[in-house]
Amino acid sequence: MAENDLILIAPLRLPGYARRSRQPPYPSFRTGLGPGQGLGTVNGLRTGHDGAMTTIIYGAGGIGGTIGGALHRAGYEVVLIARGAHLESLQSMGMRFRMPSGDETLTIPTVGSPAELSIGNDDRVILAMKTQDTVAALDDLAAATNNEPAIVCAQNGVENERLALRRFARVYGMCVLIPATHLEPGVIHAEGIPKFGVLDIGRFPTGTDQASDQLVADLTDSGFVSRADGDVMGRKYRKLIRNLGNAVDALCGRPSRYGPLTDKVTEEGWAVLEAAGLSVTDTNDSDNALVQQGEIDGKKRAGSSTWQSLARGMGSTEIDYLNGEIVLLGRMHDVPTPANSMLQKLLADLARTGAPPGSYDEKELLARLS
Repeated sequence: MAENDLILIAPLRLPGYARRSRQPPYPSFRTGLGPGQGLGTVNGLRTGHDGAMTTIIYGAGGIGGTIGGALHRAGYEVVLIARGAHLESLQSMGMRFRMPSGDETLTIPTVGSPAELSIGNDDRVILAMKTQDTVAALDDLAAATNNEPAIVCAQNGVENERLALRRFARVYGMCVLIPATHLEPGVIHAEGIPKFGVLDIGRFPTGTDQASDQLVADLTDSGFVSRADGDVMGRKYRKLIRNLGNAVDALCGRPSRYGPLTDKVTEEGWAVLEAAGLSVTDTNDSDNALVQQGEIDGKKRAGSSTWQSLARGMGSTEIDYLNGEIVLLGRMHDVPTPANSMLQKLLADLARTGAPPGSYDEKELLARLS
């Protein structure tokens, strides 16, 4: 088998686990092992090896939890990597997977570190942590395996793929459009309807291959709109422009997301990308028609992923890799970015002090720029 091959074979009943079922709380797996063949066992968890494929979700928050939960529900072998109270809750009580159509409890194998797993060439690791945590995560992942799994960056911004390629040979970009929320340990709100979200995938820096095509097929089977794209980074730069409004949402509240302050940071973003000569695929807006935000308990998603980081008191956000990316490129290409620079600093200060989202008035911030 070539190292790029990713396969799906019939499900195997594993000792201690129920047979494949879409009904919670029974975990289900697809492996390439026949009766009598051994599985890798780490801390009591069994993960596929010798030709089997495991999808490892590294960072099981709103995005990672939705992807991992959906794949698990469809019968694919999934392992989650989480931390803190979220890890404890997932291990002790399972994942409470909340959807507009109802709740399920998913029992998905979960560990606290890649060191607890034996990761093979045929596995794929989906990175879903925030960018400020990527270097530490890649360090731990590289220390845990000498193999070359597929590394898939299901993250905002455009820096993660470069970081991953320094350590692993097979890196893929994933442009993510998933309405999801993670505010409580063990609880994931997957709010997308009629699909969980839109996930476009391609090899970094360009191209597609069998691994990306297989992941597209698996995600499509699991309830996503998913497409292979040889210029996925063009999509991610377009998503970067969209994500510039996250800072406004977090600083000033949800209604301000679509106001004049967002217009200002967006205008700066487009000017910077043009000056840098970067290719942008302008398709994200049309993707909005494919997935809508549904309601859970009569409420829609409260805020962006950046808003959620503040609401959870995480102490940091990915602002340096969203608005900060525009500031960086602006400095490199001599394009002023005062709005993005202001929001970058204010949001970093807000995260460090533990202040809640919505602490600023949009009119006040606009006045600072005038």
